[in-house]
Amino acid sequence: MSKLNKKFYTQDALKVAPQLIGKLLVRKLENGEIIKYRITEVESYCGEEDTACHARVGKTNRTAIMYEQGGLAYIYLCYGMHHMINVVTGEKDKPQAVLIRGVEGLNGPGKLTKAMNIGKELNGTSFVTSDKIWIEDDGYIAKYKTDKRVGIDYATEKYRNIEWRYIMIKKDVK
Repeated sequence: MSKLNKKFYTQDALKVAPQLIGKLLVRKLENGEIIKYRITEVESYCGEEDTACHARVGKTNRTAIMYEQGGLAYIYLCYGMHHMINVVTGEKDKPQAVLIRGVEGLNGPGKLTKAMNIGKELNGTSFVTSDKIWIEDDGYIAKYKTDKRVGIDYATEKYRNIEWRYIMIKKDVK
């Protein structure tokens, strides 16, 4: 097992997203307990031109983290109740991120952050250097399919229909 390195995260979101499928999201709690879940679903959000991306309105207090170099956690509160965890990717000043939508056994970004005790206090944390949250590669190779992103009705038709969601395909059970 190895933590993903800085070079991995500084790639474009559209390259990082499919590579995150099958990796392990790891959280070390205050009591020392370590929780690991395999990532099964992600979505890419790519810059100010992507009308579904938070950066579409430019750099704000909320989106400033997306303008940093890849490798940081972008965590925000959705609908005033669910934290969402994103992986900032790419080069500095080119805002993009990958939303982790699901992990094995937990479908939905709010469910996974609740189960892993991921809150806003981890916003801006480095996946590369943190001992509280990181992503590991255990060599597992996942197959995936693509689909449209979820919950972005406000985006233009082009960005509503683009297939930037990556979903792990489960192996057939015999």
